[in-house]
Amino acid sequence: MKTSKIIVAAAVSLLAVVGAQAETYEGVHPLVSANTRAEVRAGAVVAAHSENPYDDTVSSRVAPLLTASTARATVRNDAVAAAHSANPYAEGYGQGVASASAGIIDRASVRAQALAASHGQQLPL
Repeated sequence: MKTSKIIVAAAVSLLAVVGAQAETYEGVHPLVSANTRAEVRAGAVVAAHSENPYDDTVSSRVAPLLTASTARATVRNDAVAAAHSANPYAEGYGQGVASASAGIIDRASVRAQALAASHGQQLPL
């Protein structure tokens, strides 16, 4: 019985030793650089002294004053002209105003028909 326990223990330890062998890590990519050490160092110094674009407070700073490409008077005149022009987003834009054309029916007969219709009389068709 002691011998069988020793054999089992040896087999288990042998399996543990075989399973413990691991591969060596070669890295994802070989380290190859076209830059010299001096160029890399200069780039690191520039990056260390520049602003961190991933900082939480980057967007909380005051934006610099923008310079306009057109004169203030030109923009104001364009705004006034746009304010006095027709609204292109209004209902009926582009349909125009119905012109008052001289018809063959005179004004008095149209008025008489409207008066008759308002009193509930049947219009002649």
